[in-house]
Amino acid sequence: MTDSLSRRERQILEILYQRERASAQEVREALPESPSYSAVRALLRILEEKGHIRHEEEGGKYIYLPVVSRTKARKSALNRVIDTFFEGSAEQVMAALLDPSSRKLSTSELDRIARLIDQARKEPKK
Repeated sequence: MTDSLSRRERQILEILYQRERASAQEVREALPESPSYSAVRALLRILEEKGHIRHEEEGGKYIYLPVVSRTKARKSALNRVIDTFFEGSAEQVMAALLDPSSRKLSTSELDRIARLIDQARKEPKK
């Protein structure tokens, strides 16, 4: 599951996460600047070979579904980014997120982050 994904592959995965399941035609219709049906089928096959999606047969057509939940995929992708760009340091990630020169966080976002930090402090260490 650590294969890098092309822009189109990410778009297809996003569609499948949003819909939970979709046929190749439904994926094609949801894609911006829709590629050909055969191109979508090829991308779906590649995603299946990479282990990101699977298919079920329904009424003579394939219905595609993500293999892992969006939450697990999100955590896996984030861990790769943290390891690659932040030397595995959550502190460096937070410093980058809180840097006012890179992004302006709203008061409500900052409050939510503070609550998450407080919650993490209260949870027992593993």
